[in-house]
Amino acid sequence: GEGRESVGLRLHPIIFNAVCFQIYVKSILCFIPFRVQIVTWNIGSGIPPDDITSLFGPGVENGSTDMIVVGLQEVNSMINKRLKDALFTDQWSELCLDTLSHFGYVLVASRRMQGVFLLVFSKFCHLPFLRGVQTQSTRTGLGGYWVRGISERMIQRMENFESILQQQQFEGSMAVGVLDHDVVFWFGDLNFRIEGYDIHVVKSATEKDKLPLLWEKDQLNMVKKSESVVEGFMEGPLNFPPTYKFDVGTHTYDTRSVMLFYMSLPVNAGRAPPYRPITLHYSSHMGFTLSDHKPVSALFCLHFPFKVNVPLVTLEVEKEWTKFSDATVKLTVMFPEEDVPRDPGEYILGYYSNTTNSIVGVKEPFQVHTALTATF
Repeated sequence: GEGRESVGLRLHPIIFNAVCFQIYVKSILCFIPFRVQIVTWNIGSGIPPDDITSLFGPGVENGSTDMIVVGLQEVNSMINKRLKDALFTDQWSELCLDTLSHFGYVLVASRRMQGVFLLVFSKFCHLPFLRGVQTQSTRTGLGGYWVRGISERMIQRMENFESILQQQQFEGSMAVGVLDHDVVFWFGDLNFRIEGYDIHVVKSATEKDKLPLLWEKDQLNMVKKSESVVEGFMEGPLNFPPTYKFDVGTHTYDTRSVMLFYMSLPVNAGRAPPYRPITLHYSSHMGFTLSDHKPVSALFCLHFPFKVNVPLVTLEVEKEWTKFSDATVKLTVMFPEEDVPRDPGEYILGYYSNTTNSIVGVKEPFQVHTALTATF
Protein backbone atom coordinates (compact mmCIF):
# COMPACT_ATOMS: atom_id res chain seq x y z
CA GLY A 1 0.00 0.00 0.00
CA GLU A 2 -0.48 4.35 0.20
CA GLY A 3 -2.96 17.65 2.88
CA ARG A 4 -4.05 16.44 -0.55
CA GLU A 5 -6.91 17.86 -2.52
CA SER A 6 -8.25 14.52 -3.75
CA VAL A 7 -8.34 11.14 -2.13
CA GLY A 8 -6.14 8.46 -3.62
CA LEU A 9 -4.67 5.13 -2.65
CA ARG A 10 -1.18 3.78 -2.36
CA LEU A 11 -0.84 0.05 -2.93
CA HIS A 12 2.17 -1.87 -1.72
CA PRO A 13 2.90 -5.60 -1.92
CA ILE A 14 5.67 -7.47 -0.16
CA ILE A 15 7.14 -10.58 -1.72
CA PHE A 16 10.23 -12.40 -0.61
CA ASN A 17 13.14 -11.97 -1.45
CA ALA A 18 11.48 -8.92 -1.71
CA VAL A 19 10.48 -6.89 -4.71
CA CYS A 20 7.94 -4.19 -4.01
CA PHE A 21 6.11 -1.44 -5.80
CA GLN A 22 4.15 1.65 -4.88
CA ILE A 23 1.39 3.20 -6.98
CA TYR A 24 -0.72 6.21 -6.15
CA VAL A 25 -4.13 5.69 -7.75
CA LYS A 26 -6.31 8.75 -8.36
CA SER A 27 -8.89 7.62 -10.88
CA ILE A 28 -11.50 5.75 -8.95
CA LEU A 29 -15.24 6.30 -9.27
CA CYS A 30 -17.24 7.18 -6.18
CA PHE A 31 -17.77 4.00 -4.14
CA ILE A 32 -17.60 1.88 -7.28
CA PRO A 33 -15.35 -1.13 -6.72
CA PHE A 34 -11.75 -1.12 -7.89
CA ARG A 35 -10.68 -4.73 -8.28
CA VAL A 36 -7.13 -6.02 -7.95
CA GLN A 37 -6.20 -9.55 -8.99
CA ILE A 38 -2.96 -10.89 -7.49
CA VAL A 39 -1.25 -14.05 -8.73
CA THR A 40 1.75 -15.71 -7.08
CA TRP A 41 3.56 -18.80 -8.31
CA ASN A 42 6.86 -20.51 -7.64
CA ILE A 43 7.50 -21.86 -11.13
CA GLY A 44 10.61 -23.88 -10.21
CA SER A 45 12.56 -22.65 -13.29
CA GLY A 46 9.82 -24.11 -15.47
CA ILE A 47 9.11 -23.16 -19.07
CA PRO A 48 5.86 -21.19 -19.54
CA PRO A 49 2.79 -23.20 -20.58
CA ASP A 50 0.83 -22.31 -23.69
CA ASP A 51 -2.04 -20.62 -21.85
CA ILE A 52 -2.20 -18.91 -18.44
CA THR A 53 -5.43 -16.94 -18.95
CA SER A 54 -7.20 -18.85 -16.19
CA LEU A 55 -4.75 -17.45 -13.61
CA PHE A 56 -6.22 -13.99 -14.05
CA GLY A 57 -9.85 -14.91 -13.43
CA PRO A 58 -13.04 -14.14 -15.35
CA GLY A 59 -12.72 -10.44 -14.50
CA VAL A 60 -10.02 -10.09 -17.14
CA GLU A 61 -12.24 -11.25 -19.96
CA ASN A 62 -15.32 -9.26 -18.88
CA GLY A 63 -13.29 -6.17 -17.95
CA SER A 64 -14.31 -6.00 -14.28
CA THR A 65 -10.73 -6.37 -12.97
CA ASP A 66 -8.90 -3.04 -12.87
CA MET A 67 -5.37 -4.05 -11.92
CA ILE A 68 -3.40 -7.30 -12.08
CA VAL A 69 -0.24 -8.04 -10.12
CA VAL A 70 1.89 -11.09 -10.91
CA GLY A 71 4.61 -12.39 -8.58
CA LEU A 72 6.84 -15.20 -9.82
CA GLN A 73 9.50 -17.02 -7.84
CA GLU A 74 12.36 -19.31 -8.94
CA VAL A 75 12.37 -17.96 -12.47
CA ASN A 76 15.41 -19.41 -14.23
CA SER A 77 18.26 -17.16 -13.08
CA MET A 78 21.30 -18.95 -14.52
CA ILE A 79 23.82 -16.40 -15.75
CA ASN A 80 23.35 -17.24 -19.44
CA LYS A 81 19.56 -16.98 -19.04
CA ARG A 82 19.82 -13.61 -17.27
CA LEU A 83 22.09 -12.25 -20.01
CA LYS A 84 19.60 -13.34 -22.65
CA ASP A 85 16.71 -11.79 -20.70
CA ALA A 86 18.67 -8.53 -20.43
CA LEU A 87 18.75 -8.32 -24.22
CA PHE A 88 15.28 -9.68 -24.90
CA THR A 89 12.01 -9.93 -23.02
CA ASP A 90 12.02 -13.06 -20.86
CA GLN A 91 9.53 -15.79 -21.71
CA TRP A 92 7.32 -15.34 -18.65
CA SER A 93 6.98 -11.59 -18.96
CA GLU A 94 6.29 -11.95 -22.66
CA LEU A 95 3.55 -14.52 -22.00
CA CYS A 96 1.90 -12.28 -19.40
CA LEU A 97 2.12 -9.29 -21.75
CA ASP A 98 0.69 -11.20 -24.70
CA THR A 99 -2.13 -12.65 -22.60
CA LEU A 100 -3.22 -9.46 -20.86
CA SER A 101 -2.72 -7.02 -23.75
CA HIS A 102 -5.36 -8.97 -25.63
CA PHE A 103 -7.86 -7.84 -22.97
CA GLY A 104 -6.76 -4.19 -22.85
CA TYR A 105 -4.21 -4.28 -20.02
CA VAL A 106 -0.83 -2.57 -20.12
CA LEU A 107 2.32 -3.08 -18.09
CA VAL A 108 2.85 -0.15 -15.68
CA ALA A 109 5.68 -1.50 -13.47
CA SER A 110 8.07 -4.43 -13.35
CA ARG A 111 11.00 -5.53 -11.24
CA ARG A 112 13.33 -8.51 -11.27
CA MET A 113 15.75 -9.57 -8.58
CA GLN A 114 17.48 -12.74 -9.72
CA GLY A 115 14.72 -15.38 -9.73
CA VAL A 116 11.97 -13.15 -8.32
CA PHE A 117 9.69 -11.28 -10.74
CA LEU A 118 7.06 -8.62 -10.14
CA LEU A 119 4.75 -7.44 -12.94
CA VAL A 120 1.99 -4.87 -12.50
CA PHE A 121 -0.71 -4.41 -15.14
CA SER A 122 -3.55 -1.91 -15.31
CA LYS A 123 -6.52 -1.38 -17.57
CA PHE A 124 -5.59 1.11 -20.26
CA CYS A 125 -8.26 3.59 -19.12
CA HIS A 126 -6.58 4.00 -15.71
CA LEU A 127 -3.18 5.05 -17.09
CA PRO A 128 -3.74 8.84 -16.81
CA PHE A 129 -4.61 8.46 -13.14
CA LEU A 130 -1.70 6.39 -11.82
CA ARG A 131 0.80 8.50 -9.89
CA GLY A 132 4.16 7.96 -8.27
CA VAL A 133 4.90 4.44 -9.50
CA GLN A 134 7.96 3.22 -7.59
CA THR A 135 9.60 -0.15 -7.00
CA GLN A 136 12.03 -1.33 -4.35
CA SER A 137 13.84 -4.60 -3.68
CA THR A 138 15.50 -6.06 -0.61
CA ARG A 139 17.79 -9.06 -0.51
CA THR A 140 17.17 -11.44 2.36
CA GLY A 141 18.97 -14.55 3.61
CA LEU A 142 16.94 -17.67 4.33
CA GLY A 143 19.29 -20.03 6.14
CA GLY A 144 18.14 -22.06 9.15
CA TYR A 145 17.17 -25.65 9.71
CA TRP A 146 14.25 -27.62 11.13
CA VAL A 147 13.95 -28.13 14.88
CA ARG A 148 11.15 -29.19 17.15
CA GLY A 149 8.22 -26.77 17.21
CA ILE A 150 8.65 -23.47 15.37
CA SER A 151 11.53 -23.81 12.92
CA GLU A 152 14.61 -21.66 12.80
CA ARG A 153 13.72 -20.98 9.17
CA MET A 154 10.38 -19.47 10.16
CA ILE A 155 12.03 -17.29 12.79
CA GLN A 156 14.44 -16.11 10.10
CA ARG A 157 11.49 -15.44 7.81
CA MET A 158 9.90 -13.15 10.39
CA GLU A 159 13.19 -11.34 10.86
CA ASN A 160 13.45 -10.89 7.10
CA PHE A 161 9.92 -9.48 6.96
CA GLU A 162 10.66 -7.01 9.73
CA SER A 163 13.91 -6.01 8.02
CA ILE A 164 12.03 -5.31 4.79
CA LEU A 165 9.53 -3.13 6.62
CA GLN A 166 12.34 -1.13 8.20
CA GLN A 167 14.67 -0.81 5.22
CA GLN A 168 12.42 -0.01 2.29
CA GLN A 169 11.90 3.69 1.78
CA PHE A 170 10.03 5.52 -0.97
CA GLU A 171 10.37 9.03 -2.33
CA GLY A 172 7.75 11.63 -1.53
CA SER A 173 5.97 12.65 1.63
CA MET A 174 2.72 10.66 1.37
CA ALA A 175 4.07 7.18 2.12
CA VAL A 176 7.76 6.89 2.93
CA GLY A 177 7.75 3.50 4.64
CA VAL A 178 5.92 0.29 3.74
CA LEU A 179 3.35 0.56 6.52
CA ASP A 180 2.69 4.23 5.71
CA HIS A 181 0.63 3.03 2.75
CA ASP A 182 -3.13 2.75 2.90
CA VAL A 183 -3.10 -0.89 1.79
CA VAL A 184 -0.28 -3.43 1.82
CA PHE A 185 -0.45 -6.75 -0.04
CA TRP A 186 2.06 -9.37 1.12
CA PHE A 187 2.36 -12.32 -1.22
CA GLY A 188 4.76 -14.88 -2.61
CA ASP A 189 6.40 -18.18 -1.77
CA LEU A 190 6.43 -17.35 1.92
CA ASN A 191 7.58 -20.77 3.18
CA PHE A 192 4.95 -21.05 5.90
CA ARG A 193 4.25 -24.73 6.42
CA ILE A 194 1.82 -27.12 7.98
CA GLU A 195 3.54 -28.04 11.19
CA GLY A 196 3.32 -31.27 13.12
CA TYR A 197 1.39 -33.40 10.61
CA ASP A 198 3.00 -35.98 8.37
CA ILE A 199 2.10 -36.36 4.72
CA HIS A 200 -0.50 -39.05 5.38
CA VAL A 201 -2.51 -36.85 7.76
CA VAL A 202 -2.41 -33.97 5.28
CA LYS A 203 -3.46 -36.16 2.37
CA SER A 204 -6.30 -37.67 4.41
CA ALA A 205 -7.59 -34.23 5.46
CA THR A 206 -7.43 -33.07 1.85
CA GLU A 207 -9.18 -36.11 0.39
CA LYS A 208 -11.92 -36.10 3.04
CA ASP A 209 -12.51 -32.34 2.72
CA LYS A 210 -11.41 -31.66 6.29
CA LEU A 211 -9.21 -28.68 5.50
CA PRO A 212 -10.02 -26.85 8.80
CA LEU A 213 -7.97 -29.57 10.51
CA LEU A 214 -4.90 -28.14 8.76
CA TRP A 215 -5.59 -24.49 9.52
CA GLU A 216 -4.65 -24.73 13.18
CA LYS A 217 -1.24 -26.12 12.18
CA ASP A 218 -0.64 -23.52 9.48
CA GLN A 219 2.45 -21.60 10.58
CA LEU A 220 1.15 -18.31 9.21
CA ASN A 221 -1.93 -18.59 11.40
CA MET A 222 0.35 -19.39 14.31
CA VAL A 223 2.67 -16.42 13.88
CA LYS A 224 -0.25 -14.03 13.44
CA LYS A 225 -1.14 -14.82 17.04
CA SER A 226 2.37 -14.36 18.38
CA GLU A 227 4.30 -11.92 16.16
CA SER A 228 3.44 -8.23 16.31
CA VAL A 229 5.22 -7.62 12.98
CA VAL A 230 2.29 -9.22 11.12
CA GLU A 231 -0.37 -7.47 13.17
CA GLY A 232 -3.11 -6.02 10.96
CA PHE A 233 -2.59 -8.50 8.14
CA MET A 234 -5.51 -10.74 7.24
CA GLU A 235 -5.80 -13.71 4.92
CA GLY A 236 -8.82 -15.10 3.11
CA PRO A 237 -10.18 -18.55 4.03
CA LEU A 238 -7.97 -21.44 2.99
CA ASN A 239 -10.68 -23.38 1.20
CA PHE A 240 -8.22 -25.14 -1.09
CA PRO A 241 -5.62 -27.89 -0.56
CA PRO A 242 -1.97 -27.17 0.25
CA THR A 243 -0.10 -26.05 -2.86
CA TYR A 244 3.24 -27.78 -2.19
CA LYS A 245 4.93 -30.21 -2.64
CA PHE A 246 3.88 -32.05 -5.81
CA ASP A 247 5.69 -34.41 -8.11
CA VAL A 248 6.46 -32.25 -11.14
CA GLY A 249 4.13 -32.96 -14.04
CA THR A 250 1.46 -34.53 -11.83
CA HIS A 251 -1.28 -33.72 -9.31
CA THR A 252 0.30 -36.11 -6.80
CA TYR A 253 1.85 -34.92 -3.56
CA ASP A 254 5.50 -35.86 -3.14
CA THR A 255 5.28 -38.57 -0.46
CA ARG A 256 8.90 -37.96 0.52
CA SER A 257 8.01 -34.49 1.76
CA VAL A 258 6.35 -33.53 5.02
CA MET A 259 6.71 -29.79 4.46
CA LEU A 260 3.48 -28.77 2.75
CA PHE A 261 2.45 -25.14 2.78
CA TYR A 262 0.25 -22.59 1.12
CA MET A 263 1.35 -19.78 -1.14
CA SER A 264 -0.04 -17.04 1.03
CA LEU A 265 -1.77 -13.77 0.19
CA PRO A 266 -2.27 -11.83 3.43
CA VAL A 267 -3.34 -8.22 3.15
CA ASN A 268 -3.08 -5.31 5.56
CA ALA A 269 -6.52 -3.99 6.41
CA GLY A 270 -5.62 -0.39 5.67
CA ARG A 271 -5.90 2.70 7.81
CA ALA A 272 -9.43 3.81 6.99
CA PRO A 273 -12.68 1.90 6.34
CA PRO A 274 -13.06 2.98 2.67
CA TYR A 275 -9.70 1.42 1.84
CA ARG A 276 -10.16 -1.95 3.52
CA PRO A 277 -10.00 -4.62 0.85
CA ILE A 278 -12.69 -7.24 0.56
CA THR A 279 -11.44 -10.65 -0.55
CA LEU A 280 -13.81 -11.69 -3.31
CA HIS A 281 -11.98 -14.85 -4.30
CA TYR A 282 -8.96 -16.76 -2.95
CA SER A 283 -7.95 -20.03 -4.53
CA SER A 284 -5.26 -22.23 -6.02
CA HIS A 285 -4.97 -23.34 -9.62
CA MET A 286 -4.37 -27.05 -9.28
CA GLY A 287 -4.43 -27.80 -13.01
CA PHE A 288 -0.89 -26.50 -13.63
CA THR A 289 1.82 -29.14 -13.28
CA LEU A 290 5.06 -27.59 -14.56
CA SER A 291 6.34 -26.96 -11.02
CA ASP A 292 6.21 -28.70 -7.65
CA HIS A 293 4.13 -25.68 -6.54
CA LYS A 294 0.62 -24.74 -7.62
CA PRO A 295 -0.17 -21.08 -8.38
CA VAL A 296 -2.42 -19.12 -6.04
CA SER A 297 -4.53 -16.06 -6.83
CA ALA A 298 -6.82 -13.69 -5.00
CA LEU A 299 -9.26 -11.03 -6.17
CA PHE A 300 -9.61 -8.00 -3.90
CA CYS A 301 -12.17 -5.22 -4.02
CA LEU A 302 -11.37 -1.70 -2.81
CA HIS A 303 -13.68 1.30 -2.50
CA PHE A 304 -12.87 4.97 -2.76
CA PRO A 305 -14.57 8.07 -1.30
CA PHE A 306 -15.18 10.10 -4.46
CA LYS A 307 -14.43 10.58 -8.11
CA VAL A 308 -11.34 12.03 -9.81
CA ASN A 309 -11.98 11.31 -13.48
CA VAL A 310 -10.32 14.19 -15.35
CA PRO A 311 -6.75 13.43 -16.45
CA LEU A 312 -4.08 16.06 -15.87
CA VAL A 313 -3.09 15.91 -19.53
CA THR A 314 -5.33 15.31 -22.55
CA LEU A 315 -3.87 14.50 -25.97
CA GLU A 316 -5.82 15.04 -29.17
CA VAL A 317 -4.80 14.08 -32.69
CA GLU A 318 -6.87 16.24 -35.05
CA LYS A 319 -6.36 14.21 -38.24
CA GLU A 320 -4.68 11.11 -39.59
CA TRP A 321 -0.94 11.31 -40.16
CA THR A 322 -0.15 10.80 -43.84
CA LYS A 323 2.95 13.04 -44.04
CA PHE A 324 5.48 14.49 -41.63
CA SER A 325 3.72 17.84 -41.41
CA ASP A 326 0.60 16.06 -40.09
CA ALA A 327 2.45 14.78 -37.02
CA THR A 328 0.98 17.29 -34.57
CA VAL A 329 -0.80 16.76 -31.27
CA LYS A 330 -2.96 19.16 -29.30
CA LEU A 331 -2.01 19.07 -25.62
CA THR A 332 -4.36 20.19 -22.85
CA VAL A 333 -3.06 20.36 -19.27
CA MET A 334 -5.33 20.55 -16.21
CA PHE A 335 -3.43 22.05 -13.30
CA PRO A 336 -4.04 20.76 -9.75
CA GLU A 337 -5.54 23.42 -7.54
CA GLU A 338 -2.39 23.65 -5.42
CA ASP A 339 -0.33 24.58 -8.52
CA VAL A 340 -2.60 27.39 -9.76
CA PRO A 341 -1.59 30.97 -8.83
CA ARG A 342 -3.37 32.25 -5.74
CA ASP A 343 -3.17 35.89 -6.77
CA PRO A 344 -4.97 37.29 -9.84
CA GLY A 345 -2.70 38.84 -12.45
CA GLU A 346 -0.82 38.36 -15.69
CA TYR A 347 1.19 35.14 -16.12
CA ILE A 348 3.33 33.34 -18.68
CA LEU A 349 3.40 29.57 -19.16
CA GLY A 350 6.50 27.76 -20.34
CA TYR A 351 6.94 24.14 -21.46
CA TYR A 352 10.25 22.79 -20.19
CA SER A 353 11.87 19.76 -21.81
CA ASN A 354 13.97 17.50 -19.59
CA THR A 355 15.40 15.93 -22.73
CA THR A 356 16.86 19.16 -24.12
CA ASN A 357 17.19 20.92 -20.72
CA SER A 358 15.50 23.97 -22.14
CA ILE A 359 12.16 25.74 -22.56
CA VAL A 360 10.69 24.55 -25.86
CA GLY A 361 7.40 26.41 -25.75
CA VAL A 362 6.02 29.64 -24.26
CA LYS A 363 2.46 30.93 -23.92
CA GLU A 364 1.82 34.61 -24.50
CA PRO A 365 0.98 36.48 -21.28
CA PHE A 366 -2.57 35.80 -20.08
CA GLN A 367 -4.75 36.86 -17.18
CA VAL A 368 -5.69 34.75 -14.16
CA HIS A 369 -8.80 36.16 -12.52
CA THR A 370 -9.65 33.34 -10.09
CA ALA A 371 -7.28 30.74 -8.68
CA LEU A 372 -9.18 27.54 -9.49
CA THR A 373 -7.90 25.83 -12.66
CA ALA A 374 -6.03 26.85 -15.74
CA THR A 375 -5.59 25.20 -19.13
CA PHE A 376 -3.49 25.91 -22.17
